[in-house]
Amino acid sequence: MSNSLIKEKSPYLLEHAENPVDWLAWGEAAFEKARRENKPVFLSIGYSTCHWCHVMARESFEDGKVAELLNRHFVSVKVDREERPDVDAVYMEVCTALNGSGGWPLTVIMTPEQQPFYAGTYLPRESRGGQIGLIPLLKAVAEKWALDRPSLLKAGAEIRDFISRELPAGNAEPGEAFLKRAVEQLYSSYDGEYGGFGSAPKFPSAHNLIFLLRYSQLSGDKKARSIAEHSLKQMYRGGIYDHIGGGFARYSTDREWLAPHFEKTLYDNALLAFAYTEAWQDGHLALYRQAAEGTLDYCLRELSSPEGGFYSGQDADSEGVEGAYYLFTPEEVKNVLGEDEGRHFCECYDITDEGNFDGKSIPNLLLNNRWLLLPEGYGEYREKLREYRRRRLPLRRDEKQLTAWNGLMLMALSRAARAFNSGRYMAAAERLARFLLEKDGGGRLSACRMAGENFHPAQLEDYAFAALGFYEFSQVSLGNYPPIKALVEEIMARFADKKGGCFKTADDAEKLIKRPKEVFDGALPSGNSAAAALFDLLWRMTGEEKWRAALDSQLRFLCSRSENYPAGCAFGLTALLSLVYPTKELLCVAEEPPESLDALMGRYAPELTLLFKRPGGPEAAALAAFAPFTENIGMKDGKPSFYLCANGACGLPFNI
Repeated sequence: MSNSLIKEKSPYLLEHAENPVDWLAWGEAAFEKARRENKPVFLSIGYSTCHWCHVMARESFEDGKVAELLNRHFVSVKVDREERPDVDAVYMEVCTALNGSGGWPLTVIMTPEQQPFYAGTYLPRESRGGQIGLIPLLKAVAEKWALDRPSLLKAGAEIRDFISRELPAGNAEPGEAFLKRAVEQLYSSYDGEYGGFGSAPKFPSAHNLIFLLRYSQLSGDKKARSIAEHSLKQMYRGGIYDHIGGGFARYSTDREWLAPHFEKTLYDNALLAFAYTEAWQDGHLALYRQAAEGTLDYCLRELSSPEGGFYSGQDADSEGVEGAYYLFTPEEVKNVLGEDEGRHFCECYDITDEGNFDGKSIPNLLLNNRWLLLPEGYGEYREKLREYRRRRLPLRRDEKQLTAWNGLMLMALSRAARAFNSGRYMAAAERLARFLLEKDGGGRLSACRMAGENFHPAQLEDYAFAALGFYEFSQVSLGNYPPIKALVEEIMARFADKKGGCFKTADDAEKLIKRPKEVFDGALPSGNSAAAALFDLLWRMTGEEKWRAALDSQLRFLCSRSENYPAGCAFGLTALLSLVYPTKELLCVAEEPPESLDALMGRYAPELTLLFKRPGGPEAAALAAFAPFTENIGMKDGKPSFYLCANGACGLPFNI
């Protein structure tokens, strides 16, 4: 029999609709039920493509004994973290404060007033290896709730007060010294053998690589670029990159990038495609273009929706087995490609009888020192294996279309269209931009779209990443500037904190036990990092002082809050680069974009922003509303004209 989640749209919640647990979705009805029945709330947060979420579901939430305990003693609430990142942010902070780390599935037990007194991640059904099991935990909490409730209420109040405390601001000032400290911290955590940062598990952290690439370009520090390039090459060589179908898994379980957790998410692939494209723009190394295009083509093939947007991701498991979709044996490869071609392919991609993952092989290039680019004919071989793999096993897809992640995808497609002069990526970017503009009917943004309906008010990341997407789109479409300013003005009106920085939720959003305000980048850049990048771009494109003031305030906030760990805000520090190193702002005025603009658009120039004006008509008026200084600027001698400003000083117009 179904529980109440059967009424929901989220694929993750629907996956639990047939559980024997009487799940409720997050909302006042659940907490009212808890108050009425005088029960604690059991909160479980996860997402559809999460492997360990599936494991806990199979072990515990489909189990009758667990369900009986939950249904008798608790009110059980399920949350899709991708739909409600605000709820996830608040209780992940609790988990990290109590345990020193977090992850998903996130397991929280709280009072009906939403005050948590227990938080953890995956729990086995029964205790093992020194880890408490879910059944013993539920029994212990139920007993304590009945016999010693004041101690739980006290713990809940103390945890609420702890995460709600006002943290003291540091004294760090935005400047070159702060940038260099961030770079040195990235250097110190860099894995010189395999690339990336830290040890296993290892995340791609594309925003760190983007920062290092830009820092190297502007500062001349070659070590920063070397670290970024080595990391990009090693990730591409590893099994974290899908050498058959393109795209990256979410993270690697080892230092070498060989064995990933196999779920693929839109945001990772958008950010990584963007990073590889930026790396290609400076030097045109073919490997970077191959990785970028393979990743974008995967997204276009597997994640694009008929509406023009992109779905959230694909699952790690196939038929209940992690990674089964991605593994091969030599026999399978030879059956598809033939004996000789199959043998050569297996030698190239380390597909062996012994295997490198549960007796089978994850295709990779880590042991291949002969070539990293596809030898002749290998593209056809990979296509045959991809089609065979698709027929062999099903792979579940999460069909939520999240505004924030689609904004990142618009960034990636627009930059690729610009760098590679690709009409195909340009057409996809145009469809996606139209989807983002039209899905909310011109009103305030929603965070999620599913089955033709919008859900949940947008949060800071939705506005910020959408605006960054429209910025990149403006640099290749040579127009479409107004949405950038409209989105950032909404951030200033509804998310900005007078004490500095921006809250994660709008001023009229649902009230949680605290209003989350994230500083540090995680798997994605934080909303505050993205806001800094936006204020920088608007200041440079428009010359309006209010955006310079917003940028200064935002950078002071980020630097003061990350004084001890500047590298934790690497994406936001791309904005600080513009204050420390020279910038250039270019306005081209012409009836049609001149050919000389194409080469300029394709080169790697993080210091440059571009505006294009067609004299007269509605486009010129829209540009003047966005950047008022352009209103009275025209063509020189009736020819396409360029106006270049550098370091706050503008030169005379010139023709090319």
